[in-house]
Amino acid sequence: MDKDTLSRKNFVKGAVAGSAAFALSGALKNFQAVEAGDGDEKGAGQWVPTTCQGCTSWCSLEVLVQDGRAVRVRGNPRSKVNLGRSCPRSHLALQQVYDPDRLKTPMKRTNPRKGKNEDPGFVPISWDEALDMVADRIMKLRHNGETHKFLLMRGRYSAMRDILYSRLPAIIGSPNNISHSAICAEAEKFGAYYTEGLWDYRQYDVKNARYVLLWGADPVATNRQVSYYVSIWGDVLDRAKMAVVDPRHSASAAKADEWLPIRPGQDGALAVAIAHVILAEGLWNRNFAGDFRDGENHFTPGDTVDEESFEEKYTHGIAQWWNLELKDKTPQWAEKRTGLHAAQIERVARGFAEAGSQAICWVGGGPVMQVRGGYSAMAAHALNGLVGSSDSKGGVLTPNPAYIGSFPPADDDMDGIAEEGLGHPEIDWRGTRGYPSLKGGKSGGGVVTNRVADSILEEDPYDIKVAIGYYNNFAFSCPQAERWERAMAKVPFSAHITTHVSEQTWFADVILPAKHHMCEKWAFSVGSPANGYRQVSIMQPVIEPMWDVKADETEIPWLLAEKLAERGFDKLLNHFRRYRDPETGKTPENE
Repeated sequence: MDKDTLSRKNFVKGAVAGSAAFALSGALKNFQAVEAGDGDEKGAGQWVPTTCQGCTSWCSLEVLVQDGRAVRVRGNPRSKVNLGRSCPRSHLALQQVYDPDRLKTPMKRTNPRKGKNEDPGFVPISWDEALDMVADRIMKLRHNGETHKFLLMRGRYSAMRDILYSRLPAIIGSPNNISHSAICAEAEKFGAYYTEGLWDYRQYDVKNARYVLLWGADPVATNRQVSYYVSIWGDVLDRAKMAVVDPRHSASAAKADEWLPIRPGQDGALAVAIAHVILAEGLWNRNFAGDFRDGENHFTPGDTVDEESFEEKYTHGIAQWWNLELKDKTPQWAEKRTGLHAAQIERVARGFAEAGSQAICWVGGGPVMQVRGGYSAMAAHALNGLVGSSDSKGGVLTPNPAYIGSFPPADDDMDGIAEEGLGHPEIDWRGTRGYPSLKGGKSGGGVVTNRVADSILEEDPYDIKVAIGYYNNFAFSCPQAERWERAMAKVPFSAHITTHVSEQTWFADVILPAKHHMCEKWAFSVGSPANGYRQVSIMQPVIEPMWDVKADETEIPWLLAEKLAERGFDKLLNHFRRYRDPETGKTPENE
């Protein structure tokens, strides 16, 4: 193609198509006879809608089923969120379903010694035996008044999470439900909340943006809504300037106009230097942020300004921010800290500001998931306010709400033992002076995931005796995961609900094999937003379960509740029986 007619969009499409054809040339031979129609004509199969739970996008998908076997995946063409697209994760999910190493039945440990180099000696057992083991340990805690020594750990989840993650530990009597959130997106949300009042994932109107500034985000390869972004990124590159702040030469950085290979941990320094340039050169959005009363720019490097002389519109504290933080943070100052040239910092700041309300400052996880990362998140996200792109066309949008109901509260099903157990401090020390965990501005509202390993090892505030984890792998995914290896080796009894053996499973006493999220279980998604829309999509079985497996957040809690009821503790089962179908009013009869 002539270089004058080869747009960046076509280049990206061509490169992706060429790479995919090369990588999948052998695999595609198996699918050449497959029709893409919706009918069930001979040999064509049927496209069955479901949802991918591979990340917090929860993309709406369709799976092609032929003779009872899931053979292919595509985005649901009716979705206005992922636009009928799917990312590699959903395709790889089929490999999970049919993986020969997938867990096929419950297993129990035969080697009492636990350690990274200890063979657990797992042997197959029945679901009855596996759940009896778990129920017996929970009842022992209740008899001994130690329900607070029960720990529930969660990784990925669906909107059915409250059944297992919230209701089960509360009714048993434990304050210890620990999610992976603190090692995921909480620091990102921190920045948006303390600058804009938004504790949630953001939407990015990339279709109408003129400048996109990415901080440790890689939309075409990882994080949320890859399905959507990978399908439109070529169009974005044709229309908008792109700058990527990332020590790693990511997929997005490789296609950007500017790559800023910053020294790790110095993102906050870069953010305040960009803010300094925007104010010192008078590039802020006056229609959104306001202006000096006399119309002159008094933001002079090194000098303070009269804060009363700046009249703000939709922002608060810009002049004070200049006086306290920005006035000395020049690009030359930032050059020494970030390893980036001052000229590049100035160029990016000007390009970003010139796009005005159609500029996006997109803060990913990398720059903020570290010590004092919340401040870096605030500094970077505040740039959207300076240029007026907060909740603006071509800017950063407030997510649409998801209109879904909630499960009955646990309060009416908690006895005195449970209430006493819930009175103990959380194992992660959330809400204390050392670990305030300020989720949504509320002390203790969040979680301090990685503190749990230390608490278990130090028995501070107490020891953990029984643990259940599902869809999590803290012995791999947490910083300094070696602590989790030692911590889980110390827990006397733990169960792991999972599809495959992982580092976390290695320390379990019993393994409960889970149904696959995309192909074998019922659930529904919380639904993250994109493209100006938000959806709630259904997960449904598209094939019969491959093995003797159960759904993590629904079937397993019910079956465990039945076991506890057999032992005289029926509060959990009675709670589950209070759930009602919103249309028919029916209550559940079984798992």
